[in-house]
Amino acid sequence: MQTKKQSFIESLANVTVGFFITMISLHIIFPILGIENNSGKNIILTIYLTVLSILRNYVLRRYFNRKQTRN
Repeated sequence: MQTKKQSFIESLANVTVGFFITMISLHIIFPILGIENNSGKNIILTIYLTVLSILRNYVLRRYFNRKQTRN
């Protein structure tokens, strides 16, 4: 069983990798879609999505961890 701190650290590590993948991906996909590639907007969008991802990963991890301990 993971502690809450371990769940958060795992989620943070996972999302940190995703952050860099997203930054690179936006520079590739935006021009293909005809969207203006602005580094400042890309960073804001990536940070927003990163925060959502951290929260999602943490909540899901805690849910399944609690479910596992009940069984």
